[in-house]
Amino acid sequence: MAIHKSAIKRDRQSKVQRLRNAGYKTMAKNAVKELRLAIANKKIEDANLSLNKAVSTLQKVQSKGVLHKNTASRKISRLTRQINKLATMSAEGNKKEKSDSPKQDPPSNQS
Repeated sequence: MAIHKSAIKRDRQSKVQRLRNAGYKTMAKNAVKELRLAIANKKIEDANLSLNKAVSTLQKVQSKGVLHKNTASRKISRLTRQINKLATMSAEGNKKEKSDSPKQDPPSNQS
């Protein structure tokens, strides 16, 4: 236990900061989790909306000093890459479906 007045105050401040930081970390984790869930379900529209929210949250948490700026940037970069990969896979899948669909022959005039 702290004895000096300044150490007692510092201990009090640390407890308050720890609780505040825990709230910010939880907020960031939930935003990232929501995004990863949208990616896993392959919902591109939801993923894009969640990406915007997650990026904003991570940048806010980074600006508060809870996360290091490189950590936040790395997380944002990796999440963005996952979204882009999902979008390209979806676009390729749509092209493949269109090319694989059998073309119907026009009706013949048999009388």
